[in-house]
Amino acid sequence: MSEKVSAPLVVVGDALLDRDLAGTADRLAPDAPVPVVADCVERLRPGGAALAAYLAAQDGRQVTLITGLGDDPAARRLRRLLEPAVRVIALPVSGPLPEKTRLLAQHRPVARVDRGDGRTAGATEEAREAIRRAHAVLVSDYGRGAAEALRDTLAERPPEVWDPHPRGAAPVPGTRLVTPAEKEARGFTEGGTGEDLRTVSRGAAALVRAWQAAAVVVTLGARGALLSYGDNPLLFPAPTAHAGDPCGAGDRFAATAAGLLADGALVEEAVAGAVAAATEFVAAGAAGAIGLDTADAVVEAAAPSADAGGTAGRAGPGTAQRAAGRAADGAGPRARNRGPRPASPAGAGSEDPCALAGKVRAAGGTVVAAGGCFDLLHAGHVGLLEEARRLGDCLVVCVNSDTSVRRRKGDGRPVNPLADRVRVLKALACVDAVAVFDEDTPEQLLARLRPDVWVKGGDYAGADLPEAALLEEWGGQAVLLPYLDGRSSTRLAARAAAARDAGDPR
Repeated sequence: MSEKVSAPLVVVGDALLDRDLAGTADRLAPDAPVPVVADCVERLRPGGAALAAYLAAQDGRQVTLITGLGDDPAARRLRRLLEPAVRVIALPVSGPLPEKTRLLAQHRPVARVDRGDGRTAGATEEAREAIRRAHAVLVSDYGRGAAEALRDTLAERPPEVWDPHPRGAAPVPGTRLVTPAEKEARGFTEGGTGEDLRTVSRGAAALVRAWQAAAVVVTLGARGALLSYGDNPLLFPAPTAHAGDPCGAGDRFAATAAGLLADGALVEEAVAGAVAAATEFVAAGAAGAIGLDTADAVVEAAAPSADAGGTAGRAGPGTAQRAAGRAADGAGPRARNRGPRPASPAGAGSEDPCALAGKVRAAGGTVVAAGGCFDLLHAGHVGLLEEARRLGDCLVVCVNSDTSVRRRKGDGRPVNPLADRVRVLKALACVDAVAVFDEDTPEQLLARLRPDVWVKGGDYAGADLPEAALLEEWGGQAVLLPYLDGRSSTRLAARAAAARDAGDPR
C-alpha cells in the first residue's frame, strides 16, 4: 500500500538568516570579565518563517514560502539554504535581510548579535494568488511586515495556523489555530503575570474572543501546551522534559500543527502531534542541530536527509507525522519515558486526603485532584493519573463509592468493590492519596479538598466540566487531559462479558 502523501503548505511570514558561532570557553578575557570563546565553527540555518518552512519541507511537504527577500548577501545565502526544498515567492523589502548570530560556548548561548533592518515593503499579485489557491496556510509572523502586507488576502482566506509576534498585528478573524508562547500570551492580554494554569487558561480564552479565532493554544515549554476554544481548556503535557536549547521549538510546533491540519487532522490531534514533535525536536538539539557548516551549506541544504532517521534536527520526511502518530497511540516518548515523578510529600499514602492537601498548600505547593469510578483500571486511567500528578505537588484521586457507581452505571457495577479499587489506586506511584464520595458528583468532596487543579479525561466532543464553576470560588482551575482512545472500563466489561458468553477462555 502506498504511503499517504502529505498535503502542501504555504508559509507567510518574515524570514531571517540564523548563524551560530559555536566554540569552547575555559578562561576569562584579561581586559574584561567575559569568557573567551575559541575555536569557533560557523553554522548557518534558515530562521524565522524560513525555519518553519524548512522544517515543513523536511516533513516531506511541498512548501511555498512567501516572505520579504532582496538580493543582499544574507538573502542570497538564505535562498541557497532553502533551495530546492522550498519554493520562495519574494516580496519587496526596504533593507537587508535580518541576521541573528548566537555565540555559544559548550553549546550554551553566551551572547547574541543582530543586524539587518529589512522589512517587507509591499505585496505582489503572485503572492496573493498563492494564498488564494493554498490548500493550507501558516502565518509565521516575526513582526517585520510580511503578514501585514498581505492581511487583506489572508482575511479572505483565513490561515490554518497563525504564529503571532509581539511586534506583529493581531491574527485575522477566523484563523483556525493561533499559537502564542506563554510569555507572548501574557503580553497580548495585558492580564495576570502568573504562570499558573488558571492565569494561562483565562488569558487563552480572552485571546479566542479578542482575535475571533476558532482556537488558541498557548505553548508552555517543558510543560506542554494548553488549548482553548474559549471555555474549558484542554492540557497537553509534554511527553518528557528536556533541559536543552529550545531555539526554534515554536517554529517546529507551528509547522507541525499546520501540516497536520492540512492533512485533515482535528485541532486536538494537531496540537497533540505538535507537542510530541516539538519535544523530540528539543531532545535532538533543536534549531542548533540543523545548522549547516558554512563550507558545505549549499550541498547539505539541497535535499532532506536520505537516512530515514536523519541526523539530529534534520530528521527527514515524515518526522512530525511519526511523532504525531506516536502521540495519538501512546507509543511515543510519553510511553517510553515519562521522566521522574515529582517527589511525594512526606507522609503521603495513608494520610487523610484533606490533611495532605492542607499541608501541601501551606508549603506553597499545588494540589491536583482527579476523579472517577476506576472500576477496571486500564492504560487510559494510568496515563491520565500520571499526567495529572505532573501538574502539581500532590495528587488526590476522588473515587465513587460502590453505591455511587451503581447509580451511575447500573446493576452489575462496580465489577471491583471499593476496597479493591482504592488499594489498586494507592499502589500507583503517581497517587498520593485517595478520597471516597457517596454522591453522584464530587462537589462536596472538592469543597473540602479545595484543589488548585481539577483534572478530567476527555475531549471537546463530549466535554463536561460542571465542577469548573465550583473551583472558581477558591481560584482553582478545571482542565481536560487527552484520553487514550478505545480504553474504558465499560468497554472492558462488555468485552469480558461477550467473551464469557462465547465460551472464550480469555
